[in-house]
Amino acid sequence: MSLEYAIELPCPIRQELGEQKLREMGRTSALVSRIVNETIETAATPSRESVQLTTENAKLLEAVDQISAFCQLQCPGQIPQKYLAANEENKAAVAPRLAESIHCLGRIRYPIEAKFERFLADRLQLLYDTLATDEWPRILHVLLDAESPFDGEGTKELRRVTTPEGLRFFERRVPIPLARNAGQLSTDNVFDILAGFSAGPEVQVAYQRELPILALSDYADFLEALLLSEEVRAEWESLEMLGNNYAEFVQFTRAIRIAQKLEVRLLLE
Repeated sequence: MSLEYAIELPCPIRQELGEQKLREMGRTSALVSRIVNETIETAATPSRESVQLTTENAKLLEAVDQISAFCQLQCPGQIPQKYLAANEENKAAVAPRLAESIHCLGRIRYPIEAKFERFLADRLQLLYDTLATDEWPRILHVLLDAESPFDGEGTKELRRVTTPEGLRFFERRVPIPLARNAGQLSTDNVFDILAGFSAGPEVQVAYQRELPILALSDYADFLEALLLSEEVRAEWESLEMLGNNYAEFVQFTRAIRIAQKLEVRLLLE
């Protein structure tokens, strides 16, 4: 399971295939790549199921390779398929998990890790405690607004879900509360706002949510303050030990900035 997102940049591939087909192809390709990478990392013999999955989707994967070649040569909306790690060993471990064959697509894999959620809560608390109010990213003001629609209820519902296969959206079953000036907030509010807004009817077949063009700058400012400040960069090596989510949210932040520069929406679900 993953939160999937796409930079909605008009291009010949998207116009020919449609958003839904492009998303399905990206998902299948990412699944096969993940299985292959895990097999390589563990030096295990490929399972019968993984071989069957790859064989059944051979034509689709070939088409994805052709799209990938087009993306690399002609697409201004491609998300960088590299990760600036603290050292080469960590970079080698993280990069394959981030790579997408269709470069305008990305994903954040569930469950949201408890260690990353704690990091996010600590960073958010620090912003509220140390920055003057007029220096806050605008989203911090939205979260504290008494009429904010991001009340945490959507995320609260997701925390209760466990699929028949035993998969969860969040490792933590309860959110992390904030204190002092942000005392009415918890990490449920944060993940609610990161889920964006209901998408327009023209894309709802493929994605149910979006970050609209007018909100992209605010979202990027917010996530950069949380994830990419100078003090956070100094802790990169330890952050890479948190798991997958830190690198995935950094990639998500980059995608938002690209969508902002191109003046197109970021679709997500």
